[in-house]
Amino acid sequence: MQVIRWLRSKSMRALCLALLVCAIPASSWAGVFVSVGFAPPALPVYAQPPCPQPGWMWTPGYWGYGSDGYYWVPGTWTPAPYAGALWTPPYWGWNEGLYVFHAGYWGPHVGYYGGVNYGFGYMGIGFVGGMWHGGVFSYNTAVMNVNRTFIRNTYIDRTVVRNNTIINDRHVAYSGGPGGINHPPTPQENAWSHEQHMAPNSFQARHEAAAMGNRDFYASRNGGRPQNLAMSRPMGSNARQWNSANGRGANSNQGRNAYRQNGPSRQERANPRGEGRDHPKW
Repeated sequence: MQVIRWLRSKSMRALCLALLVCAIPASSWAGVFVSVGFAPPALPVYAQPPCPQPGWMWTPGYWGYGSDGYYWVPGTWTPAPYAGALWTPPYWGWNEGLYVFHAGYWGPHVGYYGGVNYGFGYMGIGFVGGMWHGGVFSYNTAVMNVNRTFIRNTYIDRTVVRNNTIINDRHVAYSGGPGGINHPPTPQENAWSHEQHMAPNSFQARHEAAAMGNRDFYASRNGGRPQNLAMSRPMGSNARQWNSANGRGANSNQGRNAYRQNGPSRQERANPRGEGRDHPKW
């Protein structure tokens, strides 16, 4: 009887999770559904490599799950898919006794990512590492590592960083459940999580595939302390592909023209320079 009750309990949890996935609007990027019975390892602490090219966005490192358990996907810079695009990181969330993976996505705003403090602008609420202006991305060097002799579009705003930081153990890699981060989505985060979204770009897909295929990135091999924690460019791509992306993406005349046609966002109209204390709180 105990075995039967356990199976029924597992079946109910699976049913609830399936219904949860079905409830996600078709306009949102849901990604691959993954659930695990034990928590991901702690987030490692690492230094951010400098941004290699203007218009590239930072995507923080996270734990994925593969054939041999959790594996580390190193943080990396990647070309933005279009001008105005912002990255919402993936996160693990507790649900009915399981840890469920919520995939990351591109969109006009940064949605909910569980309150996980990834650092480098992703401090638990929104994104404070920079903002778009007229098709050009400006970096907040209070949290971003940028060579200002090479990339000129920068500013410093420490106030917005303090106001959007979740005060939790920086190492916790999941939201909810025992020992997890306690940050339910705000109404604004919830609304932005249901906007039209775009899946991770091809550079991110190759980067994650490379990490999944490398046994050295698995926690079972490295004890939750991978050697390569972050890199300046995504794995699995080459210089020709990076240059091609810059020629047709956000950092191109085509990308900037598309941005101008769409017009500036409400935040940009309120603060056209994106500097100082009036920097919008994404």
